[in-house]
Amino acid sequence: MEHIRNFCIIAHIDHGKSTLADRLLQITGTISDRDMQAQALDDMDIERERGITIKSHAIQMDYERDGIKYTLNLIDTPGHVDFSYEVSRSIAACEGALLIVDASQGIEAQTISNLYLALEHDLEIIPILNKMDLPGAMPEEVTDQIVDLIGCDPADVIPASGKTGLGVEAILDAIIHRIPAPKGDPNAPLQAMIFDSVFNPFRGIIAYYRVLNGKISKGEKIRFLNTGNDYNAEEVGILKMSISPRKEVLTGDVGYIISGIKKASEVKVGDTITSHARPCENAVRGFEDVKPMVFAGIYPVDTEDYEELRYSMEKLQLNDSSLVFEPESSAALGFGFRCGFLGMLHMEIIQERLEREFNMTVITTVPNVSYHAFLNSNPDAMMIVNNPSELPEPSSLNRIEEPYIKAQVITKSEYVGQIMTLCVTKRGELKNQVYLTQDRVEITFEMPLGEIVFDFYDRLKTVSRGYASFDYHPLEYRKSDLIKLDLMLNAEQIDALSALVHRSNAYDLGKRICVKLKELIPRQQFEIPIQAAIGAKIIARETIKALRKDVTAKCYGGDISRKRKLLEKQKAGKKRMRQIGRVEIPQEAFLAVLKLND
Repeated sequence: MEHIRNFCIIAHIDHGKSTLADRLLQITGTISDRDMQAQALDDMDIERERGITIKSHAIQMDYERDGIKYTLNLIDTPGHVDFSYEVSRSIAACEGALLIVDASQGIEAQTISNLYLALEHDLEIIPILNKMDLPGAMPEEVTDQIVDLIGCDPADVIPASGKTGLGVEAILDAIIHRIPAPKGDPNAPLQAMIFDSVFNPFRGIIAYYRVLNGKISKGEKIRFLNTGNDYNAEEVGILKMSISPRKEVLTGDVGYIISGIKKASEVKVGDTITSHARPCENAVRGFEDVKPMVFAGIYPVDTEDYEELRYSMEKLQLNDSSLVFEPESSAALGFGFRCGFLGMLHMEIIQERLEREFNMTVITTVPNVSYHAFLNSNPDAMMIVNNPSELPEPSSLNRIEEPYIKAQVITKSEYVGQIMTLCVTKRGELKNQVYLTQDRVEITFEMPLGEIVFDFYDRLKTVSRGYASFDYHPLEYRKSDLIKLDLMLNAEQIDALSALVHRSNAYDLGKRICVKLKELIPRQQFEIPIQAAIGAKIIARETIKALRKDVTAKCYGGDISRKRKLLEKQKAGKKRMRQIGRVEIPQEAFLAVLKLND
């Protein structure tokens, strides 16, 4: 056990975590040069295409040093703010962390946020200065930043390059000498914590865990403490590049278990595995439940595919425990699901995975956040509103509260003015401004979560030319002057396009949505009014003109009354058509509402 080291890699997005993990795998001989490919641990196509890590990946490496064989369990983590939940789970299964900082970019927002997560769990931090081979590297400057941040000795910062392999040996030495061995009692009752699970269509659910006390053997009867279910451990083993079966997995190891579980709801991340014959007293303190930030409706294009979509979502949830969903129905779109996501990128990834892995084409409604509504009849009783259509009538409403976040933006000092303007237009309130170095500033804002959901991140990158990094933490709910903006098409309300907006933005937003829909909805044989309304009051209107067929073309010469008669007949037909005609809304219309600022 004293020769085991469990560690994870944390850093801001694009600071070279996966590339450095590749080099570690190569040097320890875990993966042969022949099988080597970039981002070796990323197993989804979408991860490789975008060059981002979405899932945490665990792998075991063997390394010999001074005649002693060490077992190194590495967990590579995502860097994007939307997947910080994955990072928190990985950290809970480790004793140490490699903190990677890009030598050309310096410390970014997510670096700080992940570092605090690691320090909360008392992890040993090994700072690494990556991408030393770049011409724009600033080793002295960035080393000073790291020393200021974590208070280490400058000599402890390891210069490295994932691309060339510089400093990888020094990193392995540091892992062995500085990260403590796992603590645990091999003779105690079995106690293991599940930190991830995947679905295999042939074997059922494979759960990944870290053994804290005792050992787990093949064929023994085990129990999941939170659900109280018993299973047979059909196969146990450790995680190499592929799964590697063992007779038993000992204390301190990271391994997998296959026990023929088919239902996704039976495996909960953070649950404790124990022995049926000799159960442990207490469950491991797992992870707190994830809080979704953004909600959107996902509907099948064809209503018949509803059950298939449910099946696909359950399978996805297994692999991504931060996805939350419940059934809902819409007048415009039929039956579907109300889903909770960690952010917009997370929503985009889920949509793409549904299409790729399960062949499901879906319609996504306008994303929004959850609000708290209070009624006049009982001002203390809180109602959770996840969908604008659930909002009670304005007359019975006492107040609405919306979630606020603390936003941290780190940027170059030349862009501070534009970023502040952007945050103020999004109803942000400046709280703090700290100069980290001469030209790097950390700005802290408090702002409503609903304002950053759509396009805030994209616009932030635009105004700062890509030099700003962003991170946020939820605060509390605060009272706000919010109203429900409805959209009507041909006098029919479209519930999928309703939104809760601040009163000051409502008129402007209503007008812009109407103009946008006018561009996107194809013309019909009858006139279509597009209206934005607050309650019974219409605040904006656009009209899609009818396609007009020339009915008088064959009628040449003769009396004018003949032409008039034909035109009147056409007019009556259009009127009738308008009463019974349905307007098809293309998928782009739902998405265009999000990109109104482009």
